[in-house]
Amino acid sequence: MIKVWDYLKEYDAMREEILDAVDQVFKNGVLVFGPKLQEFEEKFSEYNQCKFGIGVGNCTDAITIALRACNIGSGDEVITTSNTAVPTVTAIVNSGASVKFVDINEYSLIDVSKITNAINKKTKAIIPVHLYGQMCDMNAIMDIAKKNNLKVIEDCAQAHGATYFGKKAGSIGDIGCYSFYPTKIFGAYGDGGFITTNKENLFDKMQRIRFLGMERKKMSSGHWNGKYYAVEHGTNSRLDEVHAAILLKKLPHLDEWINRRRQIAERYNRELKDTNLELPKEHKDNKHAYYIYVVAHKDRDQIMKSLTEKNIHLNISYPWPIHIMDAYKHFVCSTCDCLTKTEDMAKKIFSLPMYPTLTDDEQGEVIKELKKII
Repeated sequence: MIKVWDYLKEYDAMREEILDAVDQVFKNGVLVFGPKLQEFEEKFSEYNQCKFGIGVGNCTDAITIALRACNIGSGDEVITTSNTAVPTVTAIVNSGASVKFVDINEYSLIDVSKITNAINKKTKAIIPVHLYGQMCDMNAIMDIAKKNNLKVIEDCAQAHGATYFGKKAGSIGDIGCYSFYPTKIFGAYGDGGFITTNKENLFDKMQRIRFLGMERKKMSSGHWNGKYYAVEHGTNSRLDEVHAAILLKKLPHLDEWINRRRQIAERYNRELKDTNLELPKEHKDNKHAYYIYVVAHKDRDQIMKSLTEKNIHLNISYPWPIHIMDAYKHFVCSTCDCLTKTEDMAKKIFSLPMYPTLTDDEQGEVIKELKKII
């Protein structure tokens, strides 16, 4: 069986390192907010060309905390794309704000030419989603944000290590938010998330928010009393020591794994270019990290059925745009035709197997079986 995603071969290769890292945490006796988290926050921030970083429970929490730190809430609007995973929008709604959806471009990313028309007096932020491993047009987005006094929060859940003009995902906007969900380019063996920023005031506020709004309080003598004191309403979202230790072991391999993903993508591009599949496009200013390799075809369902019968498993990301889901369709008027590209792509996209330990023989089998039916 060829899976669309798999971590077992990666784990087998790193098993001794991973188990040793976990054992060291357990022996140390500090399971939350310990030295491994501090070390990981420093190293992953540096990797992402950022001054500050905060480990949190997941990317949904990361975006929610980022919005809170930017004082975005009830009565405000946030612009993003409907072609994304549900958590992007979940976080916006969790903050109390409303969502304004913008259609996508030929790269399946937010169409920056449509952002300005979506801005009104309620608009407070833009969340560009770096989808499938490729970054949005951040120069244009930052120009729009500056002209309209908007915050920019990058959703980097699918774009660890991706670059735009050499700048890492999460390093350009006010805040970057990441996921360590196991399927991701840089995943944990459970859940986890991360926030980056280059702005110390936002860093300080997000640190408080992620830990119940608390900060250490001085006694009247001026000394720390060892206790924490809630100075604002916060939440409880932490990246634990075990996963920080695991991610520290994996971080040195991240660029190597991204390069392997790009090799796999290059072979798909080369050997499928003469088929009638629509292949992914990589913008010339980007280095695509290929979280997933997404293609499109009008006969998607039949193609997927045929390959499943050959024990080759594919996936759809995403079969339903967010704006047509019951939970969020009230953010779009019933007569709206402004998200036509998003709706059209959702009917025909699917992803081929993509992960660093996919072997050449396995990829060859996928390509061979695809060519038989397209």
